[in-house]
Amino acid sequence: MRRSVPAALAAMAFGLPIVFVGSPAPAVAVFLEVNPSTVQAGEQVGLRASCNDNLGSATVSSGIFGTVKVTRTEGGFLQAVVKVPASTAPGDYQVDLTCSDKTKASAKLHVVAKVQPTRGPATGGGGTAPGRNAPLLIGAGSTLLAAGAVLAAMALRRRRFG
Repeated sequence: MRRSVPAALAAMAFGLPIVFVGSPAPAVAVFLEVNPSTVQAGEQVGLRASCNDNLGSATVSSGIFGTVKVTRTEGGFLQAVVKVPASTAPGDYQVDLTCSDKTKASAKLHVVAKVQPTRGPATGGGGTAPGRNAPLLIGAGSTLLAAGAVLAAMALRRRRFG
């Protein structure tokens, strides 16, 4: 019993400073997200940002869409939606966030060329079968299935009577 008292006192002496000494608050990340990060010209892009103080607003600027104000939403982040002009050339563009306390963050926006397909893919309806040989392939397949059925019937019949 006497050994447990010094052990308990030592545990309190070394443990209490850890409990009462506060750890520093985690640093708030200043960031900017562009979603989607790859778009075709003429489409909309969502901007989501965070500053050290999200109570105010911040500005996001780019050579594509100019300067936009991002404002606080219910989730606590700063958000806005912008449209990439249809005349924007394909390439990578820098998007910059400037917070009210002058902290900055940046992200990349990838603009790709807008391509319209000439026709859909050739699938289904025999699109993969060769042109002139299709009737031959269908006939050969049907013949093999019929032969297999006849052989199976003969094998079953032979077992019963043999």
